Amino acid sequence: MTQAAAKEFASSGITVNAYCPGVVGTDMWVEIDRRTAEITGAKIGENYEKFVGGIALGRAETPVDVAAFVSYLAGPDSDYMTGQAPLIDGGMVYR
Repeated sequence: MTQAAAKEFASSGITVNAYCPGVVGTDMWVEIDRRTAEITGAKIGENYEKFVGGIALGRAETPVDVAAFVSYLAGPDSDYMTGQAPLIDGGMVYR
């Protein structure tokens, strides 16, 4: 969808990008951890720690980390970037 929209709006000078966050330390991940624990039988917090433990920068992402990247996408420094979906995950996934 991101690439289709990027192609559609490019002639109007509009860029379209997505972002792919990793583990962001918010209430959403508390709920994901709780539900995953119910399914796997793990203790609350184990799944969260497992995912965070695999992040190269050694910590969960914060909402400020996400906001900084979204600010970049919304600003003029990213004017030549379109149709992309970069990972912003602290080094959890490499591709």
